[in-house]
Amino acid sequence: MSIIGNDGRHRCDWVGTNKVFYEQYHDEEWGVPVYDDNKHFEFLILEGAQAGLSWETILKKRQGYKKAFKNFDPVAVSKMSDNELEELKQDSSIIRNSLKIYSTRKNAKVFINIQEEFGSFSKYIWGFVGGKPIINKWKDMNELPATSKESEALSKDLKKRGMSFVGATIIYAHMQATGLVNDHMIDCWKYN
Repeated sequence: MSIIGNDGRHRCDWVGTNKVFYEQYHDEEWGVPVYDDNKHFEFLILEGAQAGLSWETILKKRQGYKKAFKNFDPVAVSKMSDNELEELKQDSSIIRNSLKIYSTRKNAKVFINIQEEFGSFSKYIWGFVGGKPIINKWKDMNELPATSKESEALSKDLKKRGMSFVGATIIYAHMQATGLVNDHMIDCWKYN
């Protein structure tokens, strides 16, 4: 089921009404296939930070994360010192959770290892969906799963490699955001 936005377009109902902020994210990013490694790294940081919080909270802090984590450059983040990470615990432009902050550096190192092994992180992650988006046919938001067999397999592999804040639910959200899964409602203008 969808809602009708201020512009008359049908959108997935998680956008809500009068939320220009969410409309832009929904229309321009959510579900668009991502093949750029730095964009995948950005979403891994943001999805991990979102654990236990609302996605709106994280999107509002996105620019803070971009600045704090070196423009989402995994190599630069992998080289951040303990002092730099400690300073981020005082930065109100991000979520000041020590475990989430420190996991970003650790995850950057694993991310780089995956790039080296597979040629790119994109090639690695798209392998979990056979190289093309999984197209679902949801009519109602209540049908949306929190995880899938693909997100569970990807989560398990990332954890085995040493990443944290990459549970199956977080990874499913990452797959939705980066277009590995098309979870737009079938009556949403972005579905096709």
